[in-house]
Amino acid sequence: MTKKDLKLTVPENVANQLRVKAGDQVRLRVRNFDVQLQSDHSEVSLYQRIGFWWFVIPALLCSILFNVFYWIRDQNLIQLNGETSIGTDVIFSGTIVGTLLFTIFFIRGRRQQTNVFSKNIYWRNFPAIIASFAVILGVALIGFFWLLSSIFAGAAFDRLTATILVFVFEVIVNYVMILAAFSMSPSALVRLFTALIAGGVLISMAANGQRRWWQHNFSFLGTDLASQGWQFNLTLIVSAFLLVTLVDYIFVSLHQVYPHSWRLNILRAMLTFLAVDVGAVGLFPNNHEYHWLHDQIAGLLIYIIIALIVMLRWLLPHMTKEFLWISYGVGIILVAADFLFDVVGYLSLTAFEIIGFVLVFVWVMMLLQILQELIDRGTRVFEETLVAEEDE
Repeated sequence: MTKKDLKLTVPENVANQLRVKAGDQVRLRVRNFDVQLQSDHSEVSLYQRIGFWWFVIPALLCSILFNVFYWIRDQNLIQLNGETSIGTDVIFSGTIVGTLLFTIFFIRGRRQQTNVFSKNIYWRNFPAIIASFAVILGVALIGFFWLLSSIFAGAAFDRLTATILVFVFEVIVNYVMILAAFSMSPSALVRLFTALIAGGVLISMAANGQRRWWQHNFSFLGTDLASQGWQFNLTLIVSAFLLVTLVDYIFVSLHQVYPHSWRLNILRAMLTFLAVDVGAVGLFPNNHEYHWLHDQIAGLLIYIIIALIVMLRWLLPHMTKEFLWISYGVGIILVAADFLFDVVGYLSLTAFEIIGFVLVFVWVMMLLQILQELIDRGTRVFEETLVAEEDE
């Protein structure tokens, strides 16, 4: 009986990317009608590439320094939260060391080309990504220990127990940050952007609830009268840098799929201008000395979005009808809200700003998702012919 095997020729550039050569064994993973080619390198999981000592040794050093600090102070009972406490130590040392480890592994992934996303990021975008992760990590740790202090109100531990707790928290933070550096992708960056904006705004609202910020306006959250208004402004500024990074990466990738497209260049410029305007809102808060300038910058944000919505049909390739109608709906609501606020006087300033913020934020998220799908359409597809080989 004659047995027929089929041979598949793999292009050289694909073999180089898979790190295989002639004679190496590869695996074909078949699922339904899809086939995935895997090399031995792809079998090495993400978790196996993270060296154990990378996240344990820094945590051990931080916990030793923590113990020595309180030994010098001759303090054996340490609070869970407070000015000098377990929480304060983990927030500061965890943010610093975690950000440093993220930076090291992100740069290493770019140089070794183990991460397709990081190798396509320009060096000029690194500060924005690193700063964004540092802010997110710091805010997350602050929120975590605030929650713990609410659950375990007044909790305190002896120095040895506190040192062990610091070590455990530091290990978790370091591991998560290294894992984030390995698994960085455009979708992860979009999620980070979403978490940064939503988290920063919600925390600012909660911090100023007692001051009844809604009786003033949305911009009150970033003023001198607000509680820790600098956090709200920093959120906007860092988010702007992150949006510039996203736009830069997305359009560099899009130009590989749609080369020499002047329409994409215009769309890129408008989105970059939008990001700069968002950062300017945080840079010039609605204090007395910047009141007029802040209002002009915030108003310009709405006009940029409306201009994008109107021009999107001609600027964006393969625009879906669903997203086009959603965009028109957002534009109509923004214009109607402006009319009800500025002309009729029906909407309050706070209501108008919240409506505008939510609509703009959601629409930008949807647009970034559409752009990411356009990049995915450009995934390289190689057509090869299966050749029959007969074995007696």
